[in-house]
Formats: sequence, C-alpha cells, structure tokens
Amino acid sequence: MKKATRVFYITFVLIALTVILGATIPERFERVTGYFRSFIDTTFGWYYLVLMAVILLFTVILILSPYGKIRLGKDTDRPEFSLISWLSMLFSAGMGIGLVFYGAFEPLSHFAIQPATAEVGTDAAFREALQRSFFHWGFHVWAMYGIVALSLAYFQYRKGQPALISSTLKPIFGKRMDGPLGTVVDVLAVFATVFGVATSLGFGAAQINGGLAYLFGIEQNYINQMIIIVVVTILFILSAWSGLNKGIKYLSNINMALALALMVLVLILGPTLLILNMYTETFGAYVQNLISLSFRTAPLDDQNRSWLNGWTIFYWAWWISWAPFVSMFIARVSKGRTIREFLIGVVVAPTLLGSIWFAIFGTTAIDFQKSGIDLTVFSTEQTLFALFSEMPIGTFMSIVAVVLVAIFFITSADSATFVLGMQSTGGSLLPSNQIKILWGIAQSLVAAILLSVGGLTAVQNTIISAALPFSFVIILMVISLFMALNEEATASKSKK
Repeated sequence: MKKATRVFYITFVLIALTVILGATIPERFERVTGYFRSFIDTTFGWYYLVLMAVILLFTVILILSPYGKIRLGKDTDRPEFSLISWLSMLFSAGMGIGLVFYGAFEPLSHFAIQPATAEVGTDAAFREALQRSFFHWGFHVWAMYGIVALSLAYFQYRKGQPALISSTLKPIFGKRMDGPLGTVVDVLAVFATVFGVATSLGFGAAQINGGLAYLFGIEQNYINQMIIIVVVTILFILSAWSGLNKGIKYLSNINMALALALMVLVLILGPTLLILNMYTETFGAYVQNLISLSFRTAPLDDQNRSWLNGWTIFYWAWWISWAPFVSMFIARVSKGRTIREFLIGVVVAPTLLGSIWFAIFGTTAIDFQKSGIDLTVFSTEQTLFALFSEMPIGTFMSIVAVVLVAIFFITSADSATFVLGMQSTGGSLLPSNQIKILWGIAQSLVAAILLSVGGLTAVQNTIISAALPFSFVIILMVISLFMALNEEATASKSKK
C-alpha cells in the first residue's frame, strides 16, 4: 500500500489476532486480561500516582521557566487555528464522549453508590463526589496529554523530525529509533490508539442507543448499536476525507457550542444557586487538596484502596493508554504556539471547562437523588437521559445530548483516523485518504465485534495492560524533551 510502513502491517496483524481471541474465547480472554489488570492495579498503583504527579510538576516548571518562550516551530511561525477552534478540537479529541457518558453518573456514583471515604448519601460524600470527579478529569490528565503533545510538537516543528512517538526519543537513543526499537514504540502507540478509540466508540454507540431508547422506545440491542456504528462510520469517514481545516474543525466548533448550550440550560433549569456554591467550594477544595489527592494510596484501608484501584488507578492507566492518540492530535493542531501558551491552553482551559461540566451535571443529579428521585436504578448510559426527564424541556435536552454524543463520536473517530494515518505512514502530516479510511473501518469493526461478544471490559483491561509499558515511553519522552530544550538553551547562550 502506498506510503504505508511496517508499523501499519504489524499493528493490523496484532489487532486482528486480539479481536479474534476476544470473539472466539471471550470469557477466557476477559479472565486473562482481568488478571493482568488486577496485577497492575495492585502492584503499580503507587507508580501511576507518582508518575502523573511528577508530570504535573514538570508541566508547571516548564510554564514558569524561560523555556516557555520557545515557539513550536520557527520563530516566525504563528498558530494555524484560532484560539477557539484550537481549544474546541483538543477538547473534543481529549474528552469527547466521556464527559457526556460520565458527567452525571460519576459524581452520582461517588455520592450514592460507593463514596471514596465518606458515608453514602452524606453531605461529606456530596463534596467528595465533585472533588474526585474534578481530580479524575482535571490537571493531571491534561498535564500528561500536554507533555506528550509538547514533546511531539517540539520535535516535529522545531527540529524537523517525523510526526512519530519514536522520533521524540532520538536525543536518548539516536539512530536506533529508525530501526526495530522505534518500530516497537510506534506499534505500541498505534495498538493503544485503535483499542482506546474502539472502546470509546462502543460507549458512544451504547449511549446513543440508550438515549434513543429512553426518548423513542427504540430497543437497546446489538443490531441497533450496529446500525448506529455504521451510520456514524460513514459520517466520520466523510469528515476525515474533507481534512483538518473543514471536517474536524467545523464539527469541533459545533460540539463546543452544543456542549456550552446544554451546560447553560442545565445550570438555569437545575438548582442554580446550589451548583454555583458547590462548584466554588469543591473546586477550591480540589485545588487545596491536590497534593494529598495525588499521592493517596490508602495502604492501610482495604476498602478505600479497592475504590482507588477501581477509579483513580483505572483512570490514570486509561488516560496513559489514550496519550498516543490525543497527544499526537493536539501536537498536529498546535504549530506556531509558544510552549507557555501551549501548556496553559492544554492544561488549564479543559480542566476548568471539565470541572464546570461535572459540577453542573453532578450537582443536579445528586440534588435529585437527595430529593427522592432514584437515578441509580438506571444504567450508566441512561443516567443523563433519566436526569433530563425530570427537568423542563427534558426531551429537547435529551435530543441535544444524543446529537452531542454523535458528533463527539464522529470527531473522536475522525481525529483517531488522522493520527493513525500519521503513525502508520512514517509521520506524514497529510496521510492519504485511503489509509485514513482503512483505519476508520478497522476501528468501527473492532468496536462492533467487541460489542457483539460483550468484550468492552476485556479490551479495557487490554488497554490498561498496554498503558504500563507506554508509561515508560512517556518517562523517556520527558527526559528527551528536557535534554533537547537544555541543549537549545545552551546553544542560544553560546551564540550570544
């Protein structure tokens, strides 16, 4: 195939083998992957916590350091996209379906099902529910995306290297990254990307189906989810065909507008004063408790440690597994920005927007729960629609939510096909439409097969297992970036 590298063919074979195993022996596959996930959770939980905290610290240091003035590109380069379009695209790629899927459910779960440390249904559990949701979707996540994306963007635009994960490690390994070692790194990145996005597509199809079932009585089953996947696949392939400046850009802007409109509606129609007060208090507490939250392992508390493994450690591994995809896309749309501008935009803006989202939807869901409306009886994908059904113009908001999930579905898959195309064509910034379409179809097929055998849990376990080796790659990327920045600063001083 024209321009396809060995990374393309190797990864395709590995993906096919994994899907065949998941489809033919689903119970055994899920059991084995579950064992590996459990081992990683219990053995490396402390490691994930320390890694994410150190990355956040390194991000703050870079923002405040003289390195922040360095531009991602030539000194004369300027951003390709407006600030609003840029933020919309990175937000859509980075969180997308997850915010709609978990926006009401996660805080509600921390309050009414299984709080971290407080008692179920108490005011302490209410405050803790929001803080933990902010923590799981906040500064740490975006700092990790930001550092990986910064490393990619710096070596692409400042040093003229191909847009590959392996290219960022050349200051450490040199030309060995052009051989088998580099191929291993890039294959791992592509593998994690395909299954990470496929799982997200599975969630998206399930939630769209759940919304349609709640609104119109359409049955929740595999056939309907397959129809949803087929329709959305056609749409995101058309979007991918049109390129960055049209498809993804326009859809991301529409997404942002719809998300903001939905947030404002729930803020106005929900318990407005309670939302504002809870957000002010709990976001302040989140910032105040950032250090203790970052390093909490609960070694002497079995119940809390189990909660941490199921939520925080799971999230940290999940976000690491998404790093190749999200960070490469963020890097691709960030040429021309300074390091300081880039990191502030990537870390601070999405954290603030995400925390507001969780405060609005989480507070509203918990307030209804406290008033006697039991939302915990609904499945995860139907919680949001059950919430809307208790509010004025709930049907309208549910329809907007379905459209929002569909567009997030399209933009996530569209972004992923673009990134996969880059990674499997030697880092081309303009991968061919043929390659992008093949990856798009592959992602959808993986999602469809996994849904058919109930294998989303197994593939989540697979991704979390893959996150461990990729976390070591991230550490090397941070070291390599520091080496390159220090070398550039030294060279700049010697010229003076």
